[in-house]
Amino acid sequence: MAIDRFDGAILGVGTTSGVRVVVGRWEGSPLGAFADVMLATADDQRVLLAPDEAVAEYVSQTYHFDEVVHCPVTVRDTGDGASRRWHVSAGELVLDVVLGGRTATGRLLRPIPTALATSRPVAVLADPFARLLHPGVRTVGTAGGGRREYYGARDQHAVEAVAGSWRGVDLGRLAPVDPPPRFGFSSTPRTPSLTRVRTTIVRS
Repeated sequence: MAIDRFDGAILGVGTTSGVRVVVGRWEGSPLGAFADVMLATADDQRVLLAPDEAVAEYVSQTYHFDEVVHCPVTVRDTGDGASRRWHVSAGELVLDVVLGGRTATGRLLRPIPTALATSRPVAVLADPFARLLHPGVRTVGTAGGGRREYYGARDQHAVEAVAGSWRGVDLGRLAPVDPPPRFGFSSTPRTPSLTRVRTTIVRS
């Protein structure tokens, strides 16, 4: 059994074009520091944008995609407070995100010690509460290839606005992440947000 831990943040946004985007920015992982993008189109085609072959192979063995694209993926985190932004560039995707204040979920999570919030037992205990607070969100479940996956959230901030394009088409304005993109057993919250998280994947 192997246990892989990914420490970073997950950004989930919807747009009025129907495109939904999930960006992972990982500061520490078995694959090093990297960013990747999972994108669902208006007609529910699931696309992975991965920076290299190793990331593409690992992620596509864990989640489900109709298309995998290898391209540079960069995330610039600029400003702070009310002026904080994420600037995402990934192949044919350009995304600028304006971040807001801490959400109610973030305020609940923030005081919990990191070691406790990111543990697998707590992820199991938190699952029914996550489902209740954020329909479609799970904190534990079975991923691809028989892997077991655990999400330990540590903080969360709201998203206030987005702008950008996908394959030359304007994404439009910010919208709920709806319908949920079906990359795996869990979705990001319906309300666009940036969640600080540790993802733990257990491989047999």
